[in-house]
Amino acid sequence: MGAKCSLNRVIRFRMTIDMNEPEAPARAVGDWIVLVALGAGALACVLLVVPYRSFDLDRFFAPKEVALHAAALVAGTAALLTARRFAMARADLALIAWIALSALSALFVTNRPLAFRALAVTVSGAAVFWSARRLATARLAPALVRVLSLAILAGAVTALAQAYGVKMEFAALNRAPGGMFGNRNFMAHLTAAGVPLLLWCIASARRKGGALFWTASLAVCAAALVLSRTRAAWLALAVSAVLAVIAVMSGPPLLESADLRRRMRRAVVAVAAGVVLAIVLPNSLDWRSDSPYLDSVRGVVDYRGGSGRGRLAQYANSARMSAAHPLLGVGPGNWAVIYPKFAPPGDPSLSETTGMAANPWPSSDWVAALSERGLAAFFAMAAFVVLLLGAALKARYEVTRSPSERLAALAGGGIVLIAALEGVFDAVLLLPTPLIVVLAAAGALIAPGSERRAFSPALGRKLLLGGAFAAFTLIAFVTGERRIEAMRLYEVGTAAALESALSKDPGSYRVQMHAADSFASRNQCAKARAHALTARELFPYSPAPRRVLSQCRG
Repeated sequence: MGAKCSLNRVIRFRMTIDMNEPEAPARAVGDWIVLVALGAGALACVLLVVPYRSFDLDRFFAPKEVALHAAALVAGTAALLTARRFAMARADLALIAWIALSALSALFVTNRPLAFRALAVTVSGAAVFWSARRLATARLAPALVRVLSLAILAGAVTALAQAYGVKMEFAALNRAPGGMFGNRNFMAHLTAAGVPLLLWCIASARRKGGALFWTASLAVCAAALVLSRTRAAWLALAVSAVLAVIAVMSGPPLLESADLRRRMRRAVVAVAAGVVLAIVLPNSLDWRSDSPYLDSVRGVVDYRGGSGRGRLAQYANSARMSAAHPLLGVGPGNWAVIYPKFAPPGDPSLSETTGMAANPWPSSDWVAALSERGLAAFFAMAAFVVLLLGAALKARYEVTRSPSERLAALAGGGIVLIAALEGVFDAVLLLPTPLIVVLAAAGALIAPGSERRAFSPALGRKLLLGGAFAAFTLIAFVTGERRIEAMRLYEVGTAAALESALSKDPGSYRVQMHAADSFASRNQCAKARAHALTARELFPYSPAPRRVLSQCRG
């Protein structure tokens, strides 16, 4: 009787996690398309950079966004068209609410190009999550997680190469060692979030050589994290490590075999070795301190010093912005557009040269959700994260699961928890690279929990839904490509190239202002005014368009 009940529980569980049950022939093709698209997309999001240094951070993020959209387009369309049945769990409903509220907010914005850009990242991220969940029932989740781990390792390697003097043409020049991310903080956030995946790779490796490779990879990532001096990543990793130890030690056993315990001990040694080597080995980084690592440790507590002062001011100003726009926020991607309205002159969070927000987004995913998309959207995002963590925790203690399944759930919950904690202090899931890695890993490793609604749409409805999604994502992809081409033309510097850049990306504030300044310098005030007015529409609180309009008043 007991065995029969247990078997029934397993059967019910399998039915629950089958989010996308396709017909058998289509399943094999669709699954492999999803795997290749998500794996290649993650690697591209880490490594892709363009050389147009006039655009600072955007030369890193524009190509990574294009890679995200390409991966979501291919994986999402393949998953939609080959699926027979869709089942929605609570986390899925929360994610749908997050998308819907974000889209509603995007209808009432000042800067529509930025709103579409931010909304497209949100939609592509959701597509990545649902596509990866498809692989959980296809036994391809381990392959995806290993590719994601390779992407994390590749990012850490580029950062270490920069730290130890390897000349990389496209690497970040400021905030080193940022490698191919543009900023050491962005690299550190992804690397820290990826630690649970690397530990899972160590535990699940079938051969000793594989386990040793992933152990060495963990040491590399530990070294990169130390050299990053990123307090948010350190703090999130420390808190998550404590909770992980508690989760491992309690409940059904996870480390039953002697070999597995040996692998975990080696992992701890590898982390220690990476930390020590990073501190001891001389590097080429220009720290403005004789004790940079100690200063960073102190900075975890002293949140009012250094960059913490600017963050506190930013959070206070953003709170006023949220209070003024509680329902729908100021719109996706529009935080930097509206922010100067709520920041007094001389505020440390404003750029001294431009008078605008020093960053294109707030230094917190949660502040961004609240100020840009409103209170309801904030709670939808929070519900999505909490429900994912709850599903992971439930799976860890599910007695019907094998130790390997419980470890997978713990790894999936770990990467979500670290990213969510990092997001309290910095932009993480606003950015394409951590977004694709975190949501792909969460979708592949965390079972969704109890389903709330299941349906089997007819072919016509699937084609309609798939077509609408493909069209939206394709537009985002093409727009991103045109943005990159406009950046290239901008750097050419000729009048003809500038005109072409304007036609490629008319919503670019930088390009519009460059055109306005260029025409104003040649006393072509009619053209200068036209571009200055467009720039002012995009960023109404920026002083630069007002300067040109005042210059060409006559």
